[in-house]
Amino acid sequence: MPIQWFPPFNATLNAITGILIVSGFLLIRRKKIALHRACMIAAVISSSLFLISYVTYHIGYGAGVTRFAGTGWVRPLYLVILISHTILAVTVVPFVIVTLTRALRGKFLRHRAIARYTFPMWLYVSVTGVIVYVMLYHLYPSR
Repeated sequence: MPIQWFPPFNATLNAITGILIVSGFLLIRRKKIALHRACMIAAVISSSLFLISYVTYHIGYGAGVTRFAGTGWVRPLYLVILISHTILAVTVVPFVIVTLTRALRGKFLRHRAIARYTFPMWLYVSVTGVIVYVMLYHLYPSR
């Protein structure tokens, strides 16, 4: 894959993950357990593919840091979104692992107890990942 394909591919994986997370949430609210499980496993796979692709892009290709070209009020807004996204992206990984493990082991009360925290964090990370991509590469691209 040429290097310029990584950012849109990664953003697409983030978007897919977000859609799967919301779908899984809506399905479990409707008691569609098998479909919920399939969506959430697919979300974990999509997130894992994102992580592999992201690390490959930044370490394997030495892509480094892409500078944000926006100025004025949008720069602090971008930095708040980026920093919160980055902190929660690291934080959510063990939450996702524990949440998934509890579900696969049939510990549904404990699964639900942690899922109420995992869901909003994971969704925020997925959505803000797409927002960061759009701001960085489409709204305020560096020259």
